[in-house]
Amino acid sequence: MNEVQLEVAKAYPNDSGRGIARLDPDTLLHLKLSPGDIIEIEGAETTAAKVWRADRQDWNTDTVRIDGFTRQNADVSIGERVTIRKAEETKAEKLVLAPPEEASVQFGSDAAGMVKRQILKRPVVERDIVPVMSSTNHPFMRSPGQAIPLIAVETEPDGVCLVTEDTEVELREEPISGFEKTGGGITYEDIGGLQSEIQRVREMVELPMKHPQIFKKLGIEPPQGVLLHGPPGTGKTLLAKAVANETSASFFSIAGPEIISKYYGESEQQLREIFEDATEESPSIIFIDELDSIAPKRDDVTGEVERRVVAQLLTMMDGLETRGEVIVIAATNRVDSVDPALRRPGRFDREIEIGVPDETGRKEILQIHTRGMPLSDDVSLDHLADETHGFVGADIESLTKEAAMKALRRYLPEIDLDEEDIPPSLIDRMIVKRQDFQGALADVEPSAMREVLVELPKVSWDDVGGLEDPKQTVKESVEWPLTSQDRFERMGIDPPKGVLLYGPPGTGKTLIAKAVANETNANFISVRGPQLLSKWVGESEKAIRQTFRKARQVSPTIIFFDELDSLAPSRGGETGNNVSERVVNQLLTELDGLEENGDVMVIAATNRPDMIDPALIRSGRFDRLVLIGQPEEEGREQILKIHTRDSPLAPDVSLREIAEITDGYVGSDLQTIAREAAIEALREDDDAEEIEMRHFRQAMETVRPTITDDLLEYYEQMQDQFKGGTREEFGGRRDGRIGFQ
Repeated sequence: MNEVQLEVAKAYPNDSGRGIARLDPDTLLHLKLSPGDIIEIEGAETTAAKVWRADRQDWNTDTVRIDGFTRQNADVSIGERVTIRKAEETKAEKLVLAPPEEASVQFGSDAAGMVKRQILKRPVVERDIVPVMSSTNHPFMRSPGQAIPLIAVETEPDGVCLVTEDTEVELREEPISGFEKTGGGITYEDIGGLQSEIQRVREMVELPMKHPQIFKKLGIEPPQGVLLHGPPGTGKTLLAKAVANETSASFFSIAGPEIISKYYGESEQQLREIFEDATEESPSIIFIDELDSIAPKRDDVTGEVERRVVAQLLTMMDGLETRGEVIVIAATNRVDSVDPALRRPGRFDREIEIGVPDETGRKEILQIHTRGMPLSDDVSLDHLADETHGFVGADIESLTKEAAMKALRRYLPEIDLDEEDIPPSLIDRMIVKRQDFQGALADVEPSAMREVLVELPKVSWDDVGGLEDPKQTVKESVEWPLTSQDRFERMGIDPPKGVLLYGPPGTGKTLIAKAVANETNANFISVRGPQLLSKWVGESEKAIRQTFRKARQVSPTIIFFDELDSLAPSRGGETGNNVSERVVNQLLTELDGLEENGDVMVIAATNRPDMIDPALIRSGRFDRLVLIGQPEEEGREQILKIHTRDSPLAPDVSLREIAEITDGYVGSDLQTIAREAAIEALREDDDAEEIEMRHFRQAMETVRPTITDDLLEYYEQMQDQFKGGTREEFGGRRDGRIGFQ
């Protein structure tokens, strides 16, 4: 009999609950199988599944991908080996299904028919768990998209049976005992984008429980505690639940605030009891959610209770050696608030950061949350994953719910709310379209960025006219490090830390920053100088620290400081309460700390470079200084083209001619000219259909150029000083005689 031994891997997100096993083409050939055939999977138990071809990335890997239910039926876990052979299946004459003992389910009238339709052509072995998807019109409800486990109590005949149209399906409402474990919970298939984190948690938790002999052989104690930390909504609690489910360990959950009691000694008593119960039922996992609430730093808390609870927890964790197989997993999103004594080896030995998912992770999470959703063909999950920078798992779940609600709103007018039943034909017609997701994207913003909302500006390089040299410099300094780091590595150099754009008002400094953020596909945090300044001591510096921290969490990120001169003026002047000096110091330390900031680039813009503190403009901080000057004739023509892109121009309009006579005008002036010309045309005639050359001439009379001789001279002087390498003191330069309008 042909058979192979393969390693078990987790199923693809869309396969969960479908009874499918994925094999690579070579294995299929070797076993003489074609897609759709039935195979027998033998672990500690034997079960059956339908076979499909694996995706290209899994070819030649000697793995079989099966979901949590099939793994449970075969009694194996990820990473173990199973034997696979072609099954001798027979048609099932009768199949009796019943819910597990903890679930009481009332079946509706046509429940058996519905279940049968769902499991048609699926192989079943007696004692298997058969997941049935609940749906909106299902006679028994759990949350839609979640599988309900039913147990195959008996099959006629025995062995591998195939459910066909002729099979008699009987549902019993009496739960079956003796099935203490039914996989109704969360499996690794419900977690997207945390491949390496799951791997690390499993080797800490599953290995010591299943194969303690490995650790004995190595002569080491197995790890005792895992601390999961990261931004809210990334899946820390979910991961702990999945681990508990997949290891078949007893699971004890402590919600931080619940055990705190006002009576002396009771909080510690409750903690002790949980640890004692866990010891009795070992192997077991104790999960502490929101660890920071019950184990804060003891120096910082005033209450006696918290200190005693922390002390009790420390002794319990250290007492774990004598307690056998009890592993403590804790989760927190404020890892710095946790008492440091807990974070030493022997207590929480491993700290695993559950971060914001990257693009592939986001796609996997989207697949999980749209698993039971009727999507129309124009919905591209790849495109959505690309658009959801900085989204954590919880945000993506919220996005899919919002899209479904938007789809529902389209069908609401056709639904009569007074009627008991909604016609099935309408329910079958419901689909979620791309426009629903686009609408939902506008409503849902990434939760990690709520305070410093990151919006990806919809500006591309095509919207920036002229300015060829500055554009090139900014591309080299910002785009290259974020999109093709290998160039810098190949040359053995570090990319620049920051770019300072300076130049007259209205030349397009902010526009360039937006364009570069969009082109690199990075998150964009815009910091407007004056917003950060606060009258409370320490608040302004804290705001800067948090901005950089957020940027690191959702990198790649571009932080853009607009009007840098208001935030970081030269130190040593009369600034009243020294806020500015402290802000400059904080900025200097953050910029110098950028080594470990990874993909965080800083761009700043100012039109008063002489007012900025000299320490900021040295190499290693803002090392590229780019003058964004007035546009040349060519550039002015480009800018005019951009701003009249959607305007109906008369044949006599020559943008080239306008560009020739607008010396001294910057981008924002030319934008105003284009707008004023259109208004002039409308002023003459309400029904005007095009803008003529004379309207542009009239507009130019009302718009005056920004660039004056004084201003030009000032920026040329600044450029010379910056080029000189050492920066001279600007004596007498703050007298305001520069031609600023």
